[in-house]
Amino acid sequence: MSEPVPSLWQATATVPALPRRSLAFTEPAARVFDVAIVGAGYTGLWTAHYLHQADPSLRIALVDKHVAGFGASGRNGGWCSGLYPVSLTRLAAEHGPDPARRQYRALHAAVAEVGRVATEQGWPIDYAPGGTLSLARSRPQLARAEAEIEEARQFGFGPQDLRLLDADEAGQRVRASAILGAVYSPHCAALHPLQLVRSLAGHVDRFAPIFENTAATELRPGRVRTNLGDLRADVVIRATEGFSPSLKGQTRRIVPVYSLMVATEPLPADRWDEIGLAQRETFSDLRHLIIYGQRTADGRLAFGGRGAPYHFGSRVRPGFDQSETVFRLLRRTLFELFPQRPELRYEFAWGGPLGIARDWHPSVGFDRTTGLGWAGGYVGDGVSTSNLAGQTLADLVLNRRTGLTDLPWVNHQSRQWETEPVRWLAVNAGLRAMTWADTAERQHGRPSRLARLVNGMMGR
Repeated sequence: MSEPVPSLWQATATVPALPRRSLAFTEPAARVFDVAIVGAGYTGLWTAHYLHQADPSLRIALVDKHVAGFGASGRNGGWCSGLYPVSLTRLAAEHGPDPARRQYRALHAAVAEVGRVATEQGWPIDYAPGGTLSLARSRPQLARAEAEIEEARQFGFGPQDLRLLDADEAGQRVRASAILGAVYSPHCAALHPLQLVRSLAGHVDRFAPIFENTAATELRPGRVRTNLGDLRADVVIRATEGFSPSLKGQTRRIVPVYSLMVATEPLPADRWDEIGLAQRETFSDLRHLIIYGQRTADGRLAFGGRGAPYHFGSRVRPGFDQSETVFRLLRRTLFELFPQRPELRYEFAWGGPLGIARDWHPSVGFDRTTGLGWAGGYVGDGVSTSNLAGQTLADLVLNRRTGLTDLPWVNHQSRQWETEPVRWLAVNAGLRAMTWADTAERQHGRPSRLARLVNGMMGR
């Protein structure tokens, strides 16, 4: 099954989507492995990569309801970032300052690790480590930028990790409107996400079968139940992110929230002189309802954001990838950022679900007594975080005590989301509240109390 709506990444991918068999064509006797991974996106594929690298004798298999890279791995904004949805202050309150620092440092290293592996393997992923800019375009946003820098300094992160740019410095990198300043971090690379996941899948497929069009329905110790029969394995890993609620017993573990994107036609050089992003820096601003963009290798603006509704019962459907209301808002927002004439022309609009835990805390873990492991809840920052998860899961499964296996997110247990209809009401009310908060801040120039209240209620 292919993606229901063509995306920019599909249209420009040069790495082909290889046809792979389903579990239906495998004899029962050949369905026994050491490790079975459910989900053939970044998390599952990186986990297989690092397990095989550490122990080539392991028998590893992956299953996916659709095809490798069908989900967020093949549709995201192409940010391989060092961003983490849990603040240093909150991590330190829960685990101590040093573990908080190490969590962030490990994620920074994962950004470079993705580039290293891609270069070593010769994968054409358009990796450009230009860093990321979080623009401050109002007084409340500037205050949040200054607070972010102050927090980073308190934890020992210097200008080489994060620095505050004034309006002139920020404008030299990106010529967006109404810039008062920006937070710049070098720990981010723009890339082609579908090229990455297809390259990674082709690599993994050489040593571990990927059974596509095979829908897992339940994960048990020693067994993966699917619509085409069972897989048996000593270790079973859940790597299903926003698609997790379709598994028995996982309905309230993760909520799928849709993020949508638009992309322009390739822009001529003089337009890029007007816009900037000469190093292919990724960019956003410090509003509450997240936006994100990049300059692609072929000279387009790819731009996305949240705002699409959460669907009752954590449903995921192909039709939810499209919302003309959200696409219109994204195009309007991009025009506000870059109001040059003539207006930009758009060629693509697409979307997909990401996964969010109840406390917005990503996690990776492994229960040695049951052989069950998991990773996810990346809140949209999974390109690098999934690589760190794959490294960590390999260490946990192989019982290796390393600098990764005692990071704060290891074996973190988020409480479950509320039952419906409370979940539907809460998530959509939170999305609406952040829109109102951004509007109020633009109108009144003061930080939103509503946003602070919602963040507190959501456990952020």
